[in-house]
Amino acid sequence: MSDINYLKRLFQDYYRNKTNQIPPIDSLSQREFGFIPWDDIIIMNRHISFVNYEAFKNYLSKFSPRHIYSSGALYNNPDHSDMNKKGHLGCDFLIDIDVDHFYTPCKEDHDLWYCKNCGKNGIGMAPNKCPKCRNSQFKSLSWICEKCLSLAKNEIFKLIEDFLLPDFKINKEELKIVFSGHRGYHLKIENEKMRNLSGAERREIVDYLTGENISYEILGLSDLNSNLYFLEDNYGWTKKIINKIKKNIQDYPNDVLKNVLSDFGLNREIIEYILNDKNNFLKNLWKIKGLGEKTWMNFLENITKNLGAKIDVPVSIDIHRLIRYPGSLHGSTGFRVQELSLSELETFNPLNENTQEIDPIVFAEKKDVKIKIEILENKVPSIKIKGKTYGPYNKGTIEIIPLHVAVFLLCKGVAKTRSFIDD
Repeated sequence: MSDINYLKRLFQDYYRNKTNQIPPIDSLSQREFGFIPWDDIIIMNRHISFVNYEAFKNYLSKFSPRHIYSSGALYNNPDHSDMNKKGHLGCDFLIDIDVDHFYTPCKEDHDLWYCKNCGKNGIGMAPNKCPKCRNSQFKSLSWICEKCLSLAKNEIFKLIEDFLLPDFKINKEELKIVFSGHRGYHLKIENEKMRNLSGAERREIVDYLTGENISYEILGLSDLNSNLYFLEDNYGWTKKIINKIKKNIQDYPNDVLKNVLSDFGLNREIIEYILNDKNNFLKNLWKIKGLGEKTWMNFLENITKNLGAKIDVPVSIDIHRLIRYPGSLHGSTGFRVQELSLSELETFNPLNENTQEIDPIVFAEKKDVKIKIEILENKVPSIKIKGKTYGPYNKGTIEIIPLHVAVFLLCKGVAKTRSFIDD
């Protein structure tokens, strides 16, 4: 049995026997579906619709795709192949937070890149150009760990608690939070007003969430006799920036604060002034001697960058975007795309979840099944799943490992099976 057929059989077993873990979504019959099958050439089959939830489940049971998506948009004719003839009725506001799209320190431990031209390799995020041959084409191996997934979770909390609830007055009941099954989280906002927004209007919301194109003058930054000041009783971004500055000054010890202020663009003299008299600095935030407008603006831009939500911008502005279906399996990990309440998200640990109902590692249930695998990549980072670390591995390494770990490595394409011990 080939690895692809084995994985497809496992996925099919899940879709036939775990239908209670695949929830119906709102307005299912008006949504477009897309599927990526278990073929060597990855092509999405889209413009598919279902008359009801039962028809959708029957499709999964029969075909068991590698990846399953549904549209954020609602249509009169969701299965029409011409986007202009689908009859667009609106689109939920979609947000994707993926650690692939922003730097995390742990990438230096587990992400790898290879130059496709000269073979030069390194760790962390791939550079724009190869340091050896200046080529810009790379093969990357993006990995996951508890640290980067925790940072992704912090970002989704920041988005919800610092922006959506206080600034946009979104109701918690309108938030559909989902662990993507791989490197982050998806958020779908089912709000009637937001459904009617155009792509350009969504772009404005995205700019607000990320802090892009902010006008500091509109927020209250003005030049009056060379004295810079904020309107402290303001809210939104003004309040966020002021609170961030004050929190940093008050909470961080001097050795940490010195590095933070340096990263935020302040020079040595101003940093020493702040460290020597924090209280006076907080009382006179906008009237610091030697803190010119250019330096101040650079400081604000760095503060804003730190405060802004790290989201995948194209996902949120695209009114025809498809997003992973909750309860489906992610074909690059074998993990379930797990829907979560806000309270469940607080303690959720996708690589070592203790609550079975929301545990995305579904194949860990088959505790007695072992697989003998052989590593295909030159280097494979370690992965800690269910409290136990596997790897790192080198090419040619042969190991007997639990089913859920083998499924992860097989789905990532870094290993092949030597024998199916459960057969």
